Amino acid sequence: MAVYTDVSTEDLSRFLEGYELGELLSYKGIAEGVENSNFLVHTRSGHYILTLYEKRVAAGDVPFFLALMEHLASRGINCPQPVKNRKGEALGKLCGRLAAVVTFLDGMWIRRPDAWHCGALGAALARMHLAGADFPKKRKNALSVSGWRPLFEKAADRADTVQRDMRGTIEKELVHLEKTWPQGLPQGVIHADLFPDNVFFLGQELSGLIDFYFACTDTLAYDVAICLNAWCFEPDRSYNVTKGRDLLNGYIATRPLSTAELEALPQLARGAALRFLLTRLVDWLDVPKGALVQPKNPLEYFRKLRFHQKATSVRDYGIQPAKDIA
Repeated sequence: MAVYTDVSTEDLSRFLEGYELGELLSYKGIAEGVENSNFLVHTRSGHYILTLYEKRVAAGDVPFFLALMEHLASRGINCPQPVKNRKGEALGKLCGRLAAVVTFLDGMWIRRPDAWHCGALGAALARMHLAGADFPKKRKNALSVSGWRPLFEKAADRADTVQRDMRGTIEKELVHLEKTWPQGLPQGVIHADLFPDNVFFLGQELSGLIDFYFACTDTLAYDVAICLNAWCFEPDRSYNVTKGRDLLNGYIATRPLSTAELEALPQLARGAALRFLLTRLVDWLDVPKGALVQPKNPLEYFRKLRFHQKATSVRDYGIQPAKDIA
């Protein structure tokens, strides 16, 4: 989440006249994240999230995201729901951008997750994967292995200004992963961006998942690898094996991982680290002027990638290899 497009009170009020949400009382931009422009909107009927779709979000993909949230909610996953306007449409236009209003979820995200948070996240991710099994729509993951080299080419000439030998390191990693990327693993709907700020907790309970604007059809275990990167490293970039074990066990208790998925996990984790290194590097070098957003430092994922390059099995992530954990 972020704010790239400023929205005036007058424009927002006119936009909301198309909904049955009551008078606009207040609104404020949400500065976290890097993709779309997001606002917390307070009307007479309650609080909502307004999203203006920017940057890497293609207009044709937005109906996929909105339909997915409706589908997951119908299967018991607590996530935001699109609010339809008076015409029965979930998608509108504001300030020259496609825009949608979704329901507000109670809860707060955890800045320093403990191991139990990681376990709860693993279980929630597995439930989401199962709930999405019969979702009929498909969306290719444009930020999977085939999309990494084009990203690298955008930043290659300036990569070494961020970290010495970053260009060479990324180039070697790209060559390796393009040759060895796991194939034939179970596929389905993945969130693809389930960082701590996209997971809400209330007390001792996980209360909901948000921000499905990278969701796509891809390898389910890759989603697990993304979460290991996002949840299980400490501020000094050391990997916390206890957090990793709880996340993986939480997932496996709900959706068992096959032997092939477990064996592929180190490669998938390397790929996940490279994906976020590349997108953060591009954003770091090309933040639009005037954007109310703080780009995330790509060095975090440069260091995480170094860890994954040394991993040899799922044991390095907190659990013992097994022929088939069920």
